[in-house]
Order: sequence, then structure tokens, then C-alpha cells
Amino acid sequence: MQIEIRALRMDDAAALAALLNNEAVQDNLRDLPFPYTRADAEAYISAILAADRDTAYVWAITVDEVVAGCIGVFRKDNIHRLTAEMGYYIAAGCWGKGVMTDAVGQVCRYVFERTDIVRIFAEPFVRNVASCQVLEKAGFVYEGTLRKNAVKHGAFVDTKLYAIIKE
Repeated sequence: MQIEIRALRMDDAAALAALLNNEAVQDNLRDLPFPYTRADAEAYISAILAADRDTAYVWAITVDEVVAGCIGVFRKDNIHRLTAEMGYYIAAGCWGKGVMTDAVGQVCRYVFERTDIVRIFAEPFVRNVASCQVLEKAGFVYEGTLRKNAVKHGAFVDTKLYAIIKE
């Protein structure tokens, strides 16, 4: 199995829309439209392609050259300008196969080698045990639980804070 990250392309829209039309995938993400249409994906890809190249680093995740997900690192600003937040999702068919752990590692190496960012953090929902395991396997350190840090499906949810530091 060959896992790669590559630049997003407009022709990824159909694949990303299909991946995000799974409630189990969306259940652990920030709020997105559901159903998620090709037009939604095209709008997102357009926004990413137009974004400042020094603040948004976003890639398609491919498995054997087929789009299987998306991963991004978003630089913060002001006193947090050397910190970035990571977010990602992967097709349900790739869960538990090490795909996301590999992609997270590739992204961290890229960001730490090619930018001045020194800290990458992620805030998975406490209930998203698989995402917490991905981060831990990729070298992120658990820093604490943020209580009632988000609202999903009308209910408060706690998130965990994980970070990795450029050495």
C-alpha cells in the first residue's frame, strides 16, 4: 500500500464529496454540510487554492494513487504565528490500516522542514479514540482535556489537546 500526500486539485472534488457523505466520517469533524455535494468540495478546494501559501497547507491523501482523504495544517497568527492546527479525515475503508498515521507523519516532516512553524496541535473529540491513537503514534503528546470545548449535533463535547514540537 503506497500512502502519499499531494496538492489538492479541483478534480479531487468528486472523491472528497463521496468521502464526506458518510455520517460516521463527519461525526468527528467540524460542522460541514450534509449531504456534502461536489459543489461543496469544489468551493473548499477553490478556497484552499486561493489561500495564502504561508498560512494554509492542505493535501489530498492518496492510497495507491486513489484519493482517500484530506489533511491540513493551518497557521495561527499574532503571538501564535509559529503554531499551526492540524485537521484531517480519511475514508472509512482506510480506518485502522495506518494510513492516517503515515499521512500525519509526512505532513509534520514537511511543515517542520520547510516552514518556520515549531508547534503543530490537534483537538480531536474525546470520543474519537482512533484519532487520539493516530496522533500518539505520530509522536504527538497529550497535553490535556478541554472541557465543553465544542458543540457537535447540539451537544457540548470535550476535546483532547495534542501537540508535536519541532526539535
